[in-house]
Amino acid sequence: MWQVFRANLKGIFRDRVFLGILVAATIFPLIPSVSSLSMRQVTELSITLSFSLLTFILLLLAIFLGGTSLWKDIERRYTFSIAGLPLTRGQYLLGKFAAIAVFLLLVSLVLGLLLLMTVYVTSILHPPIRPVVWGNLVLAVLFHCLKYILLVSFTFLFSTVSTSFFLPIFGTIAVFFVGTASQQVFDFLQSPSGQKLPVLLQQIATGLYYIVPNFTAFDLNVNAIYALDVPLNGIGLTLLYFIVYLVIILSCASFLFARRELN
Repeated sequence: MWQVFRANLKGIFRDRVFLGILVAATIFPLIPSVSSLSMRQVTELSITLSFSLLTFILLLLAIFLGGTSLWKDIERRYTFSIAGLPLTRGQYLLGKFAAIAVFLLLVSLVLGLLLLMTVYVTSILHPPIRPVVWGNLVLAVLFHCLKYILLVSFTFLFSTVSTSFFLPIFGTIAVFFVGTASQQVFDFLQSPSGQKLPVLLQQIATGLYYIVPNFTAFDLNVNAIYALDVPLNGIGLTLLYFIVYLVIILSCASFLFARRELN
């Protein structure tokens, strides 16, 4: 498993396509200038734009790295070499997943440092009304990273049953949008307007809410932008949610991959 992890991590760093995506990080130095166009709340706008750029880059990396990694190995028949190694299919899959997860962590570290530098420069040029809580910024970056690592697990789950890259990529995009909107839909169902919907529709929507991942739980942007306190119990529950959900998805992916016919 360690050899699979190391080989895939090296391969990711050598892949020019994904390194090209990181070129988007060069936009960070432009954010203070763009934020200055707002006559008020310049620092808040700088934080918002910085997080938007960070999440956009992590989303692209999560979808394309996860969606093509396992599929390319199956398509090129690299997976046949597993039979000659003291390695199970589950270990092979987990090694590839761990490489992408570590890569996203490293990317998040670099982008997080750029984000902090961008916000620092903006706060010096345009002192904010409310103080910047740097710990909230760090936590927000970390939880965004965890969110996209969880999203990568879905690309692997879809790759174990797919014969092309369409399902891993477009299926993961669908999971991302549904998981991002699930909390808002659930809140609407609890409102008086939502109670007027057909009962069957309410039950289906509620069932999907408990099945699909709730990515809203990982969003601490509001706390970072407006210097709001981050509840420790909420952080603990989100971390537990991340671990449990990740274990379930990877267990299902390993189970399906172990029983897949590799022709």
